[in-house]
Amino acid sequence: MRIRDELGVLFQDADFAAAFPARGGPGLAPGTLAVVSVMQFAERLTDRQAADAVPDP
Repeated sequence: MRIRDELGVLFQDADFAAAFPARGGPGLAPGTLAVVSVMQFAERLTDRQAADAVPDP
């Protein structure tokens, strides 16, 4: 949240609409996925470590 507050909106979800299929379950917002990827890199987490760090809904 603080990154977004400092930098503002970097990407609009509509910019990535063509990358998502029309059918199937809902996906996460592209901006959310980008922030997760950046934070994973910054914390030097493997994919498994990042997945384990996310709390279950």
